[in-house]
Amino acid sequence: MRTSSSPVPAAVLAAPSSAVVVKPLLPRSAAATANGGAGRRDVLAGTTGLGAAALLLALGPVCGPARAADDEYVTETKEVIGKVRSTINMDKSDPNVADAVAELRELSNSWVAKYRREKSLLGRPSFREMYSALNAVSGHYISFGPTAPIPTKRRARILEEMDTAEKALLRGR
Repeated sequence: MRTSSSPVPAAVLAAPSSAVVVKPLLPRSAAATANGGAGRRDVLAGTTGLGAAALLLALGPVCGPARAADDEYVTETKEVIGKVRSTINMDKSDPNVADAVAELRELSNSWVAKYRREKSLLGRPSFREMYSALNAVSGHYISFGPTAPIPTKRRARILEEMDTAEKALLRGR
């Protein structure tokens, strides 16, 4: 018998040796072939040859709508860029300035509401630059009114952000 400092419990030590059954452990791949089929890991790893094909077929429908949503983002962003440029470059004496600013605020609010929650767009430089520019334009018109001209420094920064956003859109970013 072993001493009391043994890590094996005393009840196991006291049991007859025929009561303890020890099964040898098989490696996972050996256990799978012993059962007559492939294991889950083998199937997921693609060792059966069908794993990669099944994965491509499963992801195929997802790529189509994602690309369409990306095209929609690009066209709507270009539309907003055009509207911002035309609105902030209007003459302050133009009688249509208030209407153009109202249209711009509505368009920019819908653009922000639509794309702000898209996690795939949040890291894009085009989104970041557009969001910053729209925030500056909206903040100006909210604070000073729709007929107040945008100061030259702010206008230059907004136009620079628009240019950067447009370049990023052309690069697919």
